[in-house]
Amino acid sequence: QVQLVESGGGLVQAGGSLRLSCAASGRGFNRYAVGWFRQAPGKEREFVAAIAWIETNTRYADSLKGRFTISRDNAKNTVVYLQMNGLKPEDTAVYYCAAHFTMSRIASMNPDEYDYWGQGTQVTVSS
Repeated sequence: QVQLVESGGGLVQAGGSLRLSCAASGRGFNRYAVGWFRQAPGKEREFVAAIAWIETNTRYADSLKGRFTISRDNAKNTVVYLQMNGLKPEDTAVYYCAAHFTMSRIASMNPDEYDYWGQGTQVTVSS
């Protein structure tokens, strides 16, 4: 069983940066793939980024490449980060991290493959 808690959200002006953290409890987290997803009001949940248990294997939504960076601290074995730069008002959403155990070296972009979810953290970008 894995429990996830997001933090780091808040209000930021357009062009600013935030770093979200996803803290995990539970054993073996370093063997879980972790994804970040977001959901804006009135919109469907969308994929943001994901990282495999091999921390060099990452994937991003095409529209976010170059602005967002996902990383994990496997030394601590408990934290995954999402660094968000150049934030835009359209990035406003609740951001969720999710995890699932997998032997695959490729992180999934499909939210249905993720078994564990955090409660979300609000990111608001003002214009």
